[in-house]
Amino acid sequence: MHPRPPLIHALAIWTAVGLATVWLPWTWPLWQGLGLLIAALALGDLLALHRLPDPRITRRMGRALPLGAWSQVTLEVANGSDQRLRLSVHDLHPGEFAVRGLPADLDLPARHQGRVDYRLRPPSRGDFPLTGCAVATRSPLGLWRRTRVLPPAQPLRVFPNFAEISRYTLLAASDQLAQLGVRRLRRLGRGAEFHQLREYREGDSLRRIDWKATSRMHKLIAREYQDERDQRLVFLLDCGRRMRHRDQGRGHLDEALNALLLLAYVAVRQGDAVGLMTYGGPQRWFAPRKEPGTVNRLLQGLYDLQPSLEAADPLVAARALLAAMPRRALVVVLTNSRDEDQEGLAQAAQLLRRRHLVVIADLREAALDRALEAPIATLDDALRFHAVHGWLAERQHQQERLRHLGIQVLDLLPAQLPIALVNRYFEIKRAGTL
Repeated sequence: MHPRPPLIHALAIWTAVGLATVWLPWTWPLWQGLGLLIAALALGDLLALHRLPDPRITRRMGRALPLGAWSQVTLEVANGSDQRLRLSVHDLHPGEFAVRGLPADLDLPARHQGRVDYRLRPPSRGDFPLTGCAVATRSPLGLWRRTRVLPPAQPLRVFPNFAEISRYTLLAASDQLAQLGVRRLRRLGRGAEFHQLREYREGDSLRRIDWKATSRMHKLIAREYQDERDQRLVFLLDCGRRMRHRDQGRGHLDEALNALLLLAYVAVRQGDAVGLMTYGGPQRWFAPRKEPGTVNRLLQGLYDLQPSLEAADPLVAARALLAAMPRRALVVVLTNSRDEDQEGLAQAAQLLRRRHLVVIADLREAALDRALEAPIATLDDALRFHAVHGWLAERQHQQERLRHLGIQVLDLLPAQLPIALVNRYFEIKRAGTL
């Protein structure tokens, strides 16, 4: 129980009258009477507050919240008593979450129900506790406040932000993938599966004409192909210390997970099996599967994955993946490398290339690009520009070396990763190189 401002103000007035009795003795009876009145009101209000029941609270929210996005939470507060309840409600969310709409005040008549809508924005993925709901109840006269923590307490899970997957789903349904930057490439007809026969169209290759069907139908008939299905896509995800870097408030590992989930969704829609192996931190292995629940399985298994403080060893990861994946697959390595990492990365890529088609998506910090674009006004600016330019030139040299070895390399900013990976996947599928 805590006194509220009205009681504190009343006590302050009573104290002032008591001080006045030093110079005005005739105010002594007034001071005594005022004290008795305040004491009687405060004691009666305190007893009334003690008899007031607690409300019943129900929390309604999604099973998981997306990282970095505002999500609505609803608290349903029910007054099951025959007395009026005046409440201040604050849900005990994790302290690092951004919040809008709390605390909230409610005035509930007898046998009525109210609701509090507020929004949460989590800054990181993983498991978090909602320890209950703090409810401050006012006494009938407003002199006292009783604060209690009421249920429900529940765990809260924060998943990678799957907004890109939802957007892709909508655009794919309306055949508007170009809005995402996904390019539709013309098939070469090489390494693709036969789908059906149709009339020849202007622009079709002459090699696609089916002459037997043409002679029967007395018009040009062309073969139509579809991308090969039942292939395998496996991600090799770096969870080491390099992936702790952040650009515009978002971690490189978070961006990699968003891109991974988007490409996994696309690949499953194309009929391919999708799997994943992590290295440089928590060791997790998901064997390739192609059922519709594959993306949800990856979400459930990766939402709490955090970058470690370890130095990632891609060569050890490559050996583990070769042992786990005897059949040929498209292996997408998601990493952030430095000069000292290039030798190990090259050895790992060469080892994987013996059996698999390898794509390395190597993330770089946006600060490097900004350093090159910044105006040069001082000697320090010039030295910084020269250092960054030299570092990026050496990085490009190492990546060209990987390309000469037959490894496909993507040098990307984190925000560019999702669509770049999807485009490269479609290029590989249509070229039939897998």
